[in-house]
Amino acid sequence: MARIISVHSFRGGTGKSNTTANIATLLAADGLRVGVLDADVQSPGIHVLFGLKGHELTDTLNDYLAGNVSIARTAHRVLADRVSGELYLIPSSIRTDEIVHVLREGYDVRLLTVAIRELIEELNLDVLFIDTHPGLNEETLFSLAISTSVVIVMRPDQQDYEGTGVTVEVARSLEVPQIAMIVNKTPADLDPAQIRAQVEATYGAHVSAVLPHSDRMMQLGSSGVFALEFPDDPITEQLRRTARELIAASEVAS
Repeated sequence: MARIISVHSFRGGTGKSNTTANIATLLAADGLRVGVLDADVQSPGIHVLFGLKGHELTDTLNDYLAGNVSIARTAHRVLADRVSGELYLIPSSIRTDEIVHVLREGYDVRLLTVAIRELIEELNLDVLFIDTHPGLNEETLFSLAISTSVVIVMRPDQQDYEGTGVTVEVARSLEVPQIAMIVNKTPADLDPAQIRAQVEATYGAHVSAVLPHSDRMMQLGSSGVFALEFPDDPITEQLRRTARELIAASEVAS
């Protein structure tokens, strides 16, 4: 059975999409068939990490939601020469008129149910990641409700602490089988072990990784997938452990 993993944050700017891209890529590098669905249709951007230019993209999630193409046609294979498995991105459109249309008119989130089922079946996926829109809305609630795991990305920031608590409560109310926390962009003067203990005590949820602020990642500037560019970096090793932990936990749960 394919795993459906939503990656979420209560606020923007946490590095959610970067985290999604890296974990998905590491699992594809392990030989798995992985899909990444950019469900952040209001502010898409994960395609940049995979080397795709938004204004050159054809066949996006928006086209599927408008009834113009099948969902399988929107799956773009990425990093084919850099991973031993297969990695597909289902991007959202970066075109202004299509984003405005979604903001004004919305869309039927039930279409995502069909899309996810067809993607898993037609691409024979082992894992499908859903890169969600920050905060809580109808699409986010839907994504969490169908997920086998949710990864909640936060920063060690008081606003993040409060908002993340809401997200954890919602995930528990929806009975998501696995909740994993990632604390990102941790300043160098904070003790990772202390941060881990504080977050786990606050939310009663497992912390998979406490990632430091990284000048390397800032310099990369979303021009590639960090784990591929810096395979021996301590951040990559933490993300690799997180990726394998998510799969192992899903196997136990199933």
